[in-house]
Amino acid sequence: MRPRVLLAILVACTLVLAACGDDDGDTAATTTTADDAAAGDGTGNECTAGATLVDGVLTPATGDPAFPPYVIDDDPASGQGFEAAVVAAVVRELGFSPENVNWVRAGFDVSIAPGPKDFDFNIQQYSISPERAEVVTFSDPYYLTNQAIVAVAGSDASGLTTLEDIQGLRLGAQVGTTSFSFIEDVIQPTADPSVYNDNTAVKAAIEAGQIDAGVFDLPTAFYISAVELAGGEIVAQFPTDAGGTPDEFGMLFEKDNPLVDCVNEALAALDASGELAEITEEWMTDFADAPVIEID
Repeated sequence: MRPRVLLAILVACTLVLAACGDDDGDTAATTTTADDAAAGDGTGNECTAGATLVDGVLTPATGDPAFPPYVIDDDPASGQGFEAAVVAAVVRELGFSPENVNWVRAGFDVSIAPGPKDFDFNIQQYSISPERAEVVTFSDPYYLTNQAIVAVAGSDASGLTTLEDIQGLRLGAQVGTTSFSFIEDVIQPTADPSVYNDNTAVKAAIEAGQIDAGVFDLPTAFYISAVELAGGEIVAQFPTDAGGTPDEFGMLFEKDNPLVDCVNEALAALDASGELAEITEEWMTDFADAPVIEID
């Protein structure tokens, strides 16, 4: 499966890069609207006026680094990769031109803490949860996914097929993520799970034998197992509703930021037009082949 997934990622990147040149004219045409003219060319629309961190500028954030399939070549401004493409479409809907979009980097765990933010919104696979929503505000969901376990082929984790087997593993995940909560609340392993600052550190811990396997959202699991982790494999995925509710990704805002209403309008327009589905299909590989561990 590893070579097939890697090939799919490379082919998707090639197709999107080729399509980018064809779409330049269309993008330029759609960004010059009545709303843009009223608010200043490329500086937002009526909804965003006075709602952004910097007047006339949109400041999105993502992780450092940002990984495929969400961002290609760690360059979110390129619009290449699932989340980068979603933001590019939202930017267009909000009436901002590319020169008035200032991407910044922000840590995952720091961003979900309460308090002021130095970005308008952060997009890096934030799962919407009631606990987080007490201190930050989320957009409507733009993607639904589930959790998966990654290990090295031939290791103690390889080939396990039951939750009871998985519970006996030494597991780890990134701090503050739904993946870590999933280990504690759903898998409930016999050994305390290990927590790491980012997914790069989780991968390194698997390689070093410090843990048997890592838990990631499924698209990240496919990328890490196919590209980042030598001999990596997806041991299993869990059903989307494992743990009681689907894992929905939303953009993260400072608590009660009014800009969220503007972004939700943009997401609704992209959903209604079918563009959000097209972006999802283009960048997010069909992950149905990963074996599923059922949870009663």
